[in-house]
Amino acid sequence: MYKNIIISGLLLLSLQGFAQESYEVLYENLAIENDTVKRLKEMVIQGNLSNSKTNTSKAGIKVMDLPQAVSVISKEELRNQQVATVSDILKNANGVYIMGATGGYQEEIASRGFSLSSNNTFKNGIRYFNGMMLETSGIEKVEFLKGSAAMLYGNVSPGGILNIITKKPRYQFGGEIGFTNASFNTYKPTFDVYGSLNNAKSIGFRFNGAYEKANSFRNNVNSERFYFNPSFEFQLGKNTDLLIETDFTNDSRTPDFGAGIIDYQIVPIPRNRFLGVSWGYYESKQISNTITLSHSFNSNWNLKFVNGIRFYTTDLFSNTRPNSGTNGTVQANGNWNRSIQRTQAKDNYFIQQLDLTGEFKTGKFDHKVLVGADVENFKTQTTVYNSFANYDTINIFEDYNAAAEPVIPTLSKNTLTTAPISRFGLYAQDLISFSEKWKALAGIRYSYQDTESNVYKYADLSNAATVNNDGAFSPKFGIIYQPTKNHTLFATYTNSFELNSGQNESGTSLDPSIVDQFEVGVKNILFKNKLFLNVTLYQIYNDKFYQQSLSNGNTYSYIKVLAGEVTSKGVEIDITATPINGLSIIAGYSFNETKFGASNYYIPGSQLRYNPKKTANLSANYQFKNGRFKNLNIGIINTYFGERYAGRSTRAQVANDSRKLIYLSDFFQSDLTVSYSFNKFTLRSKLSNVFNELNYNVHDDNSLNPIAPRNYSISLNYTF
Repeated sequence: MYKNIIISGLLLLSLQGFAQESYEVLYENLAIENDTVKRLKEMVIQGNLSNSKTNTSKAGIKVMDLPQAVSVISKEELRNQQVATVSDILKNANGVYIMGATGGYQEEIASRGFSLSSNNTFKNGIRYFNGMMLETSGIEKVEFLKGSAAMLYGNVSPGGILNIITKKPRYQFGGEIGFTNASFNTYKPTFDVYGSLNNAKSIGFRFNGAYEKANSFRNNVNSERFYFNPSFEFQLGKNTDLLIETDFTNDSRTPDFGAGIIDYQIVPIPRNRFLGVSWGYYESKQISNTITLSHSFNSNWNLKFVNGIRFYTTDLFSNTRPNSGTNGTVQANGNWNRSIQRTQAKDNYFIQQLDLTGEFKTGKFDHKVLVGADVENFKTQTTVYNSFANYDTINIFEDYNAAAEPVIPTLSKNTLTTAPISRFGLYAQDLISFSEKWKALAGIRYSYQDTESNVYKYADLSNAATVNNDGAFSPKFGIIYQPTKNHTLFATYTNSFELNSGQNESGTSLDPSIVDQFEVGVKNILFKNKLFLNVTLYQIYNDKFYQQSLSNGNTYSYIKVLAGEVTSKGVEIDITATPINGLSIIAGYSFNETKFGASNYYIPGSQLRYNPKKTANLSANYQFKNGRFKNLNIGIINTYFGERYAGRSTRAQVANDSRKLIYLSDFFQSDLTVSYSFNKFTLRSKLSNVFNELNYNVHDDNSLNPIAPRNYSISLNYTF
């Protein structure tokens, strides 16, 4: 059953009995009871998430027809949970987690045992540099495409991709302004304004942004961030739209590597104790611009052209990491001889992408095809300065006195590394419906990539260069069986290659890695659309896994060693439920083991660091629809993070290796949320880490970052 209401060009389509979810689609044709409503200014659909289409699939394939696991975090969930960080977002996606927070200025994401680098993170479909903190106020929704995405996106690591979708233009004037006050002297004003720029309502706009200034639960640590996200949409013709989006972030914060590890053991020091230099900084800027031209030839065929640019710069000037060198090792008595480092990086990234999607029939078979091509170019430069040794000596068991710091030293440049990368890809995919029950997804991509690395040393004016170039095919094949429209069983195989930049210890360029992925699962819509239950099993095999060489005190990230073969196996369970009107539940569980296979470097069978075997989440949100508590919204967010290891893996070929792993215990965390709307105002509050759990994100043994203690936030928003 459905009902239609058209008010000033706004269509509201409500589907009874479906999970609460809304989608905004601009300028679509919608067939309703044999009539066609064309050129809708805005369409908001409340309906079944599992029947929605994901941006990350490119071809507009429904989630139930996609033979791999997908998680979508809607704008309602983001708003209800009052997310402020990537960590908050990941509390809704089991099997995707924070593996580290090096320096406290980034949140390092991983999935299914593998790091999701900047190659695997996207914003509006173009690659997003994730080496800085993410601003969440401009996010419309977040999509995770788990497993392999190489057929669609080329050179991506196994485990999946994350696509952040920002707020889009609207054609009815409106907006929201807000102010947030939170623990650690945090304040944050936000704004969001949208509407049409002309009377014909053929040009839509949206401006949203935020400013945040905060201290930290860590002494002497502070941050400041500016964010601006303008966008415009132009109706160029009956079936042609042009969308222009710009996204700018300027983030500055105090680097904080901690120092609470001695001989691979975490030692008890106060959670708020900061042990870096108080004048240190990590400044990061990122700006991207995406121009998307979409044209519909008819109801079945569509063409999309994307032109994207992204530019980022980072500047790190701080103490070196503890335990990162012989002289910088934290001693048993707590003494730490600190040195100073500086690194600057910048990157220019360009992408052009053309996608043609269509639907047609051959006999009794239905086809949903995607044919596309993309070209990408990276121009990355990294300047490393000579470190300043023996800056001073402190003791980690004593309160830090910033007033006793020596003067800030001047450092000279050591190396300049340029790493230009050029990529080209052609891909084709077809979702074939043989019958109502049987479907197949088949696709293949050809990728070619040139990777260079030039290391210029200022001291002797020498230059070392390596060049990698290779091409390969990345196939994907999946079988889908749907005994009913509410049940999907699938099995998928994908094969991809990953070029490895840098060189081995002999100065030779690295061989590419071949990655095989197998995935089987079931997706279910149960109890009259009140429960969605998905179960996925997977195996990922990487034949060549490289890591930075740590031999002979090497500090150059481009010198790597073949660590061996790696296999990741696991299971994921996802649950979304709306058992009664107003109540929504999100739950999940994941189990993963990622181990080295044949290896001449690490012990075969040993696990990769940072990856928990188990993660789980259970969140519930209830909105009062009627009565004296109408418009009151309450929620609870529960997450479980399993045991894992940091430190340094033991090397098989080194006798009496002194390196050790650092055991990190599991932990459980709860957050509470409350919001209340009255007239055009909404008051929201959140209490995070209710039970004041203490745990850590650890990188090697040289960046120890405690999770935040119990903290609060209160915000007031006005909608107009």
